[in-house]
Amino acid sequence: MKNLLGKISNVTDLRKLEVSQLPQLAKELREYIIDIVATKEGHLGASLGVVELTVVLHYLFDTPNDLLVWDVGHQAYGHKILTGRKDVFDTNRQFGGIAGFPSRKESKFDAFGVGHSSTSISAVLGMAIASNLKGAKEKQHIAVIGDASIASGMAFEALNHAGVSKANILIILNDNAIGIDPSVGALKEYLTKVKSDKRLAAQNNIIKALNFNYSGPIDGHNIEKLVLELKRLKSVKGPKFLHIITKKGKGLQKAEEDQVTYHAPGKFDKISGERVKKEINLYTKYQDVFGKTIVELAEKNEKIVGITPAMLTGSSLKLMFDKFPKRTFDVGIAEQHAVTLAAGMTTQGLVPFCNIYSTFLQRAYDQVIHDVALQNLPVIFCLDRAGLVGEDGATHHGVFDLAYLRCIPNLIIFAPRNEIELRNILYTAQKGLQHPIAIRYPRGYGNIINWQKPFENIEIGKGICLQKGKNIAILSIGTIASNISEALGLMSNSSNFSHYDMRFIKPLDQNLLKEIFTSHKKIITIEDAVVKGGFGAAILEFAAENNYHNNIKTLGLPDNFIEHGSVFNLQQTVGLDSCSLKNTLTSYL
Repeated sequence: MKNLLGKISNVTDLRKLEVSQLPQLAKELREYIIDIVATKEGHLGASLGVVELTVVLHYLFDTPNDLLVWDVGHQAYGHKILTGRKDVFDTNRQFGGIAGFPSRKESKFDAFGVGHSSTSISAVLGMAIASNLKGAKEKQHIAVIGDASIASGMAFEALNHAGVSKANILIILNDNAIGIDPSVGALKEYLTKVKSDKRLAAQNNIIKALNFNYSGPIDGHNIEKLVLELKRLKSVKGPKFLHIITKKGKGLQKAEEDQVTYHAPGKFDKISGERVKKEINLYTKYQDVFGKTIVELAEKNEKIVGITPAMLTGSSLKLMFDKFPKRTFDVGIAEQHAVTLAAGMTTQGLVPFCNIYSTFLQRAYDQVIHDVALQNLPVIFCLDRAGLVGEDGATHHGVFDLAYLRCIPNLIIFAPRNEIELRNILYTAQKGLQHPIAIRYPRGYGNIINWQKPFENIEIGKGICLQKGKNIAILSIGTIASNISEALGLMSNSSNFSHYDMRFIKPLDQNLLKEIFTSHKKIITIEDAVVKGGFGAAILEFAAENNYHNNIKTLGLPDNFIEHGSVFNLQQTVGLDSCSLKNTLTSYL
């Protein structure tokens, strides 16, 4: 019988099926995901790999009363479709549509928000302890975590606690040997050995040693085996661990063959899997400006090393890995370790470029303060995906970095206006600095074709004037300067405005600021980051400290979390697109 999925609008409908019908439902669910993502884009491979598991979990367990957490939400498309969001799944990650990750405010089936990795075991353990305290001893608590995510320090911390908790939790390890890039590390090698020699599952078992009831590994695409094992585990009390083997991208040949690309492939043909060819973009992504430049620098400076927490491809550090594999380190999903590893290398004279997405550096805040800045070690932090990042939404916007880094002593903070400035600050930093530096740059393409100019040194703490005007001074940092320039180009009275690219949030160019405050009555700061505590706040502090009484207006992101949508849509929403800025600037005249 076909078209089972068409008759299922919620898990109640799902549970009316016979077990023998579940393989057909899984087939239809996989085809549905492929069909939608082929035209709407999104994360593909991870959800395809857990289709059978998703069907069986919702079939056997009493969700949402039983609590199910996905780690990370890349796996959760099938979960969303089966839990009442099938008819709106085509709005996934679209402006005003459903989120690309589980969200507590979106559905009662989304027990926990999971945009970052390795949080599920801690969250599920907290839920299980709460259930015990409330006397709900029959409630089930399930975490589905990938092999790349379980290698993170936070996951180990949670396993360590859970093993002595006697809490009624089930950890399902979705073992496919890949996160976005292939998984790395000793734990990954151990799991690989377990798959080929199941005797290791009984002997010297890491999970059993932590007091878990371990079972597996079993085929995560075999519904009959999944049903039998999960039925058994439902009746087992205490901490349980099920190891399943899956294939990321299962069901689409291209996605199985190229798991890195098909993690999030863009638009593709749903039958052949061939990606839709995009128009050739003459410009270069900022991540590639970083990747190509660091290779160029590393060829001449043997002290340069590259570090990334599981983002070789996403950061374009893969370019350095291909050229200098012994000097490039993918440490897995372990931001804290990445930062302190870089600090240790610096003490021995190496020049580490530690590339971490802005949103993920938040996970290593203590290490930035304690292990790097306190010791004044000149680590070079390259913060990719700074500012609004688009469809990944609130969990991934890199909008807090200026505020949370600006208060740290010894730390230089720089935001390049364009590709040439990014290239030159990388060159300047590797020559030798007296302090650590954080360089933030956005996701996506720049706007200069010939950016590979001869290197030039950038003077630390020096801003520049882009346009000299009469009455109002606009101060900006980073690539938002291009929106401002466009806005001024739309105005007939743009001569009233000066525009300064301050470049450094810390240290501020005090001499330039004194000149600006003396010659302009009104000051407007604009940043692609939260206003609270950010660049504009630094300018307000400067004015107060130096007893200036100019009229100062700060523009940036408001004091709330920004949802998902295209960067342009989101900039319109918060008034940072060129047309909105034109209207705002005009109102200040």
